Amino acid sequence: MAGQSRKWMILVATIWIQTFTGTNFDFSAYSSELKAVLGVSQVQLNYLATASDLGKMFGWSSGLALMYLPLWAVMFTAALMGFIGYGVQWLVMQKVIVLPYFAVFLLCLLAGCSICWFNTVCFILCIKNFPSNQPLALSLTVSFNGLSAAFYNLAAKSLNPSSTTLYLLLNALIPLLTSVGALFPILLQPSVDVLSSDAVKRDQFIFIALNLWAVVTGFYLFFLHSLNAATARFLFAGAMFLLVLPFGIPCVIYARDWFHRTIYSSFQLPSSGFILVDADDHEFHKELLSQENNVDDSTVRIVSRQNTGTSEGCSCETVMKKDCLTVLGEDHKAPILLRRVDFWLYYLAYLCGGTIGLVYSNNLGQIAQSLGYYSMTSRLITTYSSFSFFGRLLSAAPDFIRT
Repeated sequence: MAGQSRKWMILVATIWIQTFTGTNFDFSAYSSELKAVLGVSQVQLNYLATASDLGKMFGWSSGLALMYLPLWAVMFTAALMGFIGYGVQWLVMQKVIVLPYFAVFLLCLLAGCSICWFNTVCFILCIKNFPSNQPLALSLTVSFNGLSAAFYNLAAKSLNPSSTTLYLLLNALIPLLTSVGALFPILLQPSVDVLSSDAVKRDQFIFIALNLWAVVTGFYLFFLHSLNAATARFLFAGAMFLLVLPFGIPCVIYARDWFHRTIYSSFQLPSSGFILVDADDHEFHKELLSQENNVDDSTVRIVSRQNTGTSEGCSCETVMKKDCLTVLGEDHKAPILLRRVDFWLYYLAYLCGGTIGLVYSNNLGQIAQSLGYYSMTSRLITTYSSFSFFGRLLSAAPDFIRT
């Protein structure tokens, strides 16, 4: 029971990490002032925005780091990269230090790389702690990365509505503080146990409740917006309350199970004349159900080949096939991925589709300024952030339909 509760604490911690580490989405909020301070052209400013996205090309380094470092060390390394990348940019914006354009380019590259390291940490946490519901856990947590700009917008407006450089300071500090808060659940990760079919269905029910909560959070940030500092503080407190709220959902579910197992069962009368099933038959049915639960899904086929021709004994190679996709443990080798058609379909879809949204979000501040709506930039950023969140959340629909 305690291990299951810690599992859901890790999920909420992952949601928090994703919520506060999508720091590249608020670039439009301070891009105009960054352009003025550096004295660069629009093309050069676009290169800085590209550098932040280009840093994700080095995200593979996080997987390499996991081969030699524990998960919490990788998380704090990502927080340190973001702290340096955004913190030094904030000093440049405050005119405390002066750096050449190329140095600022490298800082944007470092900050973008930190986002990928955080994503790797979140993916590992979801895959390890929710082996039976990996797609549901991943789609839920990743969707909150789209809400980062909306949360940072509320935080900045609640502190100083007139300051745009404040976004850089928040980008540097909040992911670091979030990593400190997520350290305790990560260090206390429970052991992964094989769940029964009833436990898997119970987890799916919790995911449905969490997705409904996520929809409420998205609508809250989309419809409630204020440029007033006092109102923004109140709205930001409400948003933080919504982020804390899912801690109680698993507690309610497991409290109900505990009540049914202890309190409710104590009122049952073993000698009651209303028992309609013989005790031996009941045990027989329980044995049949347990055997049925141990049988894997019919779509999973295990093919084992044993080679006994060598004098050293036998070697066994096990290949699992599920839905016509080969599953080799938890990791897929790079050569195998490069030979997969679905990998290249995903690559082309992300290259042609995701980059369009990045170009739009990076230039949203310049678009608003050119159209004379510079005062509404924060509102436009929140709108874009909210719809990015809902678009990501919809990716869980096929998984719910299949399950």
